Amino acid sequence: MIVLRDVVQQYGGRVVLEIPELRFVPGRRYGLIGENGSGKTTLIRMLAGTSRPTSGRIEGLEGKKVGYLPQSPYAFSFSVLENVALALDGGRDAKEIARKALVVVGMESLMEARGDRLSGGEAQRMALARVLMRSYNVLLLDEPTSSTDVRSMDLIENTLREYVQKTQCTLIFSTHAPAQALRLADEVLYLEKGRLVEQGPAQALFHSPQDERTKAFLRHWSLNS
Repeated sequence: MIVLRDVVQQYGGRVVLEIPELRFVPGRRYGLIGENGSGKTTLIRMLAGTSRPTSGRIEGLEGKKVGYLPQSPYAFSFSVLENVALALDGGRDAKEIARKALVVVGMESLMEARGDRLSGGEAQRMALARVLMRSYNVLLLDEPTSSTDVRSMDLIENTLREYVQKTQCTLIFSTHAPAQALRLADEVLYLEKGRLVEQGPAQALFHSPQDERTKAFLRHWSLNS
């Protein structure tokens, strides 16, 4: 189990995230929702280890294989296939494994395209293929479909469901689209101004939120009346 205890993150003296306690149960899918600046990306980065909390501690990640996909993934100037195969450190079967991963995310026709000339949505799918070639205990995704169209979003969501079922990993993702959290997550966390306002099973939180702030946020998205 991943546990956050008294975690605080500050930038320039301003508190951007403050979580007294939070637990993630192994094998479940968690969706983080909230407005821009709510702390979603900060939380993902701290779990990924690319940012350290100003105070507090995160337990349960020791010895775990953690995969991380940032919102703006990197892409090199060589081919899409080579960009993805790079994640396997040049192993003998790297390109064949990468080829299969690109087919899964619907990029078979772009394997020879330059990675640094893809659209935002294509770059996200390429990066997802790069991540999903490996098996992780914990998979962290920051806005994995923010630049994709509806068809690509469906493809990515289905791919993630299959990956979690296959690996039994813990999936924690942030999303700008609350409806995506409802479709993909077992449990949803609503953050506001760096604080966890409400957490619960996806169906319960969306259809019967308990906090007025959660209700107001969901009304804005026409997901709660």
